[in-house]
Amino acid sequence: MTRAARKAGAAGLIAPATLVVALGLLLPLGLLFRYSLNRFVPGEFMVDALTVENYIRFFTDPFYTTVLWRTVRIAAIVTVICLVMGFPLAYVLARTQSRFKNLLLMAVVLPLFVGNAVRAAGWMVAFGSRGVLNASLMGLGVISTPIDIMFTETAVIIGITAVNLPFMVLSLQSVIEGIDRSVEEAAFNLGAPPRLMLWRVLLPLAMPGVLAGGILTFILGMNAYATPVLIGGPRFQTMGPLVYGQFIEQNNWPFGATVAFVLMAATLVLTSLSNILVHRRLHR
Repeated sequence: MTRAARKAGAAGLIAPATLVVALGLLLPLGLLFRYSLNRFVPGEFMVDALTVENYIRFFTDPFYTTVLWRTVRIAAIVTVICLVMGFPLAYVLARTQSRFKNLLLMAVVLPLFVGNAVRAAGWMVAFGSRGVLNASLMGLGVISTPIDIMFTETAVIIGITAVNLPFMVLSLQSVIEGIDRSVEEAAFNLGAPPRLMLWRVLLPLAMPGVLAGGILTFILGMNAYATPVLIGGPRFQTMGPLVYGQFIEQNNWPFGATVAFVLMAATLVLTSLSNILVHRRLHR
């Protein structure tokens, strides 16, 4: 079989699935983009038009730009926290020779079987003015009055981090497990301290996992909905709840489509830029 025939056979095998994915993804996005160019008229739902006034409204209104910046900031902070917390755990899981390794992996995966709304409700119980955290601190005499944790950015960051951390750990663990341990031993034999070995040897080799986990956690952070709504409260707006509010509560589909496209574009641009910057740094 010639090389051209093999390529044609491979293309024939992946063509049906590619077509289904393309139609299922691009067609709704195209329709949504068309909606974003329409004009919203109260009482008439949506009027056909070709206008960019919805995008102008978004970027000229400080409220919406503040919501976008808050969403990007929270997603970036969550990604960094997940990387710092997840890398040691992923390293231990990848290097352990214990017979309980599968149980440890299951412990990491198990939270994914619980819905985000249920986990957010658990954090609400913990962070409430009479929740577990405040009750414990007051019982120990550390504080005399409850700490206001609920409905703050800190609480939202903690909640989203708890949701995204398993994805970072699993992405890193699979990559670190494929790195030959003799590479680390060689670095130690050459006199490298643990910190230098981590920075100059292990981290560059594990960079595919760092990028995959970072991109995944950042995208999930940008599009989080249940956690900001339940833990942040109605006054704490991020892009996910804002999209929902425009479509369902305000019934403003053109502007809701605009917010959705701004969210998608910001996510794609920021992840692409971070990917390019990391690759340039690695290839210096």
